[in-house]
Amino acid sequence: MKRAGPGTEPGTEPGTDAAAGRALAAELLDGCATSVPPRGAGPDVWLAFAEEVRSRAHGGRQLPVPAPPALRLCHPRGWIREAALGEPDAPVELVAVLTTDAAAPVRDRARALLADTLRARQEATLRAVTPLALRLGRRDRGGWILERFEEALRRQAGAAAPSWWHLPARPAPPAGPADAVLTGLMRSPDRRARQFAVRLALTGPGRADALECARRAAAEPDPATAALWTDAALAAPGSGDDAVIDLLTGARIPAVRAAGVTALRRAGRAAEGVGHLADRSGFVRACARWLVSQDGGDAHEHYRWLVSDPAGPSPYAVAGLAECGRGEDTDLLRGLVAHPAGPVRAAALAGLRRRDAVMADSVLLALLDDPAPSVAREASLALLPAVGRLDPAYLAERLDVRGPLHVRRAAFRLLRARGGIHALRAAVALIDDWHPRTRETARTAVRSCPWHPAQFAGEADTAELAALLKRSAKVFHDHDLGLRRSRLGVTG
Repeated sequence: MKRAGPGTEPGTEPGTDAAAGRALAAELLDGCATSVPPRGAGPDVWLAFAEEVRSRAHGGRQLPVPAPPALRLCHPRGWIREAALGEPDAPVELVAVLTTDAAAPVRDRARALLADTLRARQEATLRAVTPLALRLGRRDRGGWILERFEEALRRQAGAAAPSWWHLPARPAPPAGPADAVLTGLMRSPDRRARQFAVRLALTGPGRADALECARRAAAEPDPATAALWTDAALAAPGSGDDAVIDLLTGARIPAVRAAGVTALRRAGRAAEGVGHLADRSGFVRACARWLVSQDGGDAHEHYRWLVSDPAGPSPYAVAGLAECGRGEDTDLLRGLVAHPAGPVRAAALAGLRRRDAVMADSVLLALLDDPAPSVAREASLALLPAVGRLDPAYLAERLDVRGPLHVRRAAFRLLRARGGIHALRAAVALIDDWHPRTRETARTAVRSCPWHPAQFAGEADTAELAALLKRSAKVFHDHDLGLRRSRLGVTG
């Protein structure tokens, strides 16, 4: 298993980090003295490590002799944890975890120790422990550590020279400790740490620079953090500058682009809203339609022109046309269902479904076999209201594991919606599917079925149900399998 280390990105994959922490705990309990989370490990590594050690030791697992401090700091007995806090090489991350301990003597000693560490090695401690402190702050007794870390960062920022968010081209004195810590946290792969640092920065001394905030908003992958930068960019002096708005309208996150599109009106650039009508985000398209209407234009007419483009319409233009909600566009959308581009066909189907337009079952059934997965998905969604009148045998033929995955999933969606024996047959047929998500969906459906003969009265006899249960026996625990066999009256 890959371990979290300085080269990993803690917080980006909490499931992977937690698994790494559990693996390190198991290795350390087996006597591997080097299996303590390394410097730079993410907060989820440390939390999972501590939880795993305590869980295994509580279950009777013997600790190695002599036990390293990392194990004794996670021991289920409070007096052992408290004594381990006196070790000079106790990892500061585990000391932080113990500041939320349920035992008051352990908690008080850990808090005193961490407070001393913050005073003696403030910059290093803030860098190493802040992401973990943000996780711990969400616990019942986590307010103390969160307040101390926020107070330390604010105190440093208040004593620092000009703010770190100034443009790099501007002259500035060398960065102080607070600048270095905040800048590092703002680049942290842990999104909570980034949000925390951004909030501190934007409420700190100095004036935020609109252009720099817009740059960070455009580059930020986390929507919540990007929203902080966007709001700051639009509130700062110079927010109406062309460079600021261009950065926002070109961002990767839809909410940031939408804010930029909306700001075009204030900047006297409302005519540019037409260029955003076919944005890939529905939210941005809605803002663009508002902007066009504010400029006296008709977004609907622009959409019809975009969809009729001889070079081929964008699927997002097709989606935007459907969002306008005018009845005269239904025939145009129906014609696009036969378009050679799969994304356009899918967008036309989605638009027709959005408008509750009637389409023949035969047309939609044929589209279940479409080579484009998005088209098959939209066809299956459009068929859901008509699922009771569809031929289940036709759908069951498309469950063959040798066929395309997207066709199998579309047919399975419809059979599950139909319910009854047809849904159960389909689920049993797919319990060994090669696609993990399809396989798990099928197994969940099999396990959730009550397997009572009365449920399938008139659809299947007990013999068929018993045969289906036998085929799917491996997805049940012994007790659950026995319960279902007794319901069916199966013996032996």
